[in-house]
Amino acid sequence: MTPHRPGLRLLLATAALGLVSAVGLAADVSPKETDQPVLLRYRFRQGDAIASRVEHRAVTETTMNGVTQSVETMTDSTRTWTVTAVDAGGAATLEQSVDDVTMTSRTSDRGEVRWSSASDAEPPPGYEGVRLSLRVPLVRMRVAADGRILERRELRPCPATATGDLVVVPLPDEPISVGHEWTIPQEVVVEVPGGPRKAVRTRLRYRLEAMQDGLATIAVDTTVLTPVDDPRLEARLLERIWDGEIRFDVESGRIVSRRTSIDRRVVGFGGPESSVRYKASLEERLVAEE
Repeated sequence: MTPHRPGLRLLLATAALGLVSAVGLAADVSPKETDQPVLLRYRFRQGDAIASRVEHRAVTETTMNGVTQSVETMTDSTRTWTVTAVDAGGAATLEQSVDDVTMTSRTSDRGEVRWSSASDAEPPPGYEGVRLSLRVPLVRMRVAADGRILERRELRPCPATATGDLVVVPLPDEPISVGHEWTIPQEVVVEVPGGPRKAVRTRLRYRLEAMQDGLATIAVDTTVLTPVDDPRLEARLLERIWDGEIRFDVESGRIVSRRTSIDRRVVGFGGPESSVRYKASLEERLVAEE
């Protein structure tokens, strides 16, 4: 398996990690009534520009023929979702951009490379296209009040993210209480360059874990439903199997933070003595909350 390379792909993947902290949530009851079922709905307001700080860390360890290579990447960025329009039914058009970024990579054989968009220095190899992707719309989408994506358009190339391409959390149709679960089916395509390709069914499971002092906590995890018996494909699927936690303020209708993590290993993707481990985490907070 080819180790993960830093650069524009990492920026866009981090930038595309989700609308979840960039939109408002509304509840039909006061946050003090935590023992009552709550109907959650997104509330969009034209002109909103909601910024969040995103910290992404990833380590890939690949072993082939007894030799282990490690690649570590770190990306810190500010992402903004701007609400450009809201129709009478509450569906909104939103655009995503990245305001600034600091990117670092370390490899076991070539040392560290670091670049910040705040610097006047020329980007090192692998980072050349990053500056051109700052402060310009990357994705435009139209989203219903219940979280359904009605339309999505990538204004610049935007690869699948390391957290299952989570863009919007779909909300339950009915009011929910602590302990309520809802699931969302997904299908991802994994392939090996020059090798097999397979559509894999996965399921995201959400659970309302707590509602205390006006803050609701939602846990989310991923289950692979399609049997995958080829280690090469399984290695390519590593980034799409993740767990996380989302917190939002019921009264203000804002998601204030989210965390996701991955730690998986596959053996035999390139022979009986080969293995790859992918460990990553992402933390995102509204700028106003820092």
